[in-house]
Amino acid sequence: MNPQVWWFVSRSSGMVAWALLTLSVCWGLFISTKAVAKASSPAWLLDLHRYLGGTALIFTAIHLIGLGADNYVTFGWAETFIPMASSWKPGPVAFGIVGFYLLLAIELTSLAMKKLPRKLWRWVHHSSLVLYFVATYHAIAAGTDAENQWFRVAALASINIVMFLTIVLILAVRKAKIAAAPSTRALAGAGSAKR
Repeated sequence: MNPQVWWFVSRSSGMVAWALLTLSVCWGLFISTKAVAKASSPAWLLDLHRYLGGTALIFTAIHLIGLGADNYVTFGWAETFIPMASSWKPGPVAFGIVGFYLLLAIELTSLAMKKLPRKLWRWVHHSSLVLYFVATYHAIAAGTDAENQWFRVAALASINIVMFLTIVLILAVRKAKIAAAPSTRALAGAGSAKR
């Protein structure tokens, strides 16, 4: 067996995990803007979002297993799960570890969504934007594919798409709040008139 097989497993699964995370974040933002609500059933759209996020977690686990099995850079339990414990690129590796914990928290709270307070779930789920940027920085700074032209193009394109969709979502939420404000004021006025 090729002695570098675990390095290839770690490298490829990390890239696939990042791509799936990117797709999940983009799809989640796309759904949140209600841009596709008329095109298909909301259940199907949400299922795809959940599938992408869950699959990203699986490939992240494969990435971690590959790192542990590879003997080029030694990653034990501490280097794999404790930020700044690695002597190899400690900062970028720490971002990857933090990203793993964020991904795990998002996925676990999504599975337990019906049992959690809605505000808590929403707060944790909104951290997926932080997760995306943490994971992207990890891929660029710690990954060995940072010099790959295709990866650079994909990373730049994904950053622009995520930023664009985030701005669209912020504007859509703001527009909805402004549209709801007159009816809220009218209800408040009607309530005070009854007193």
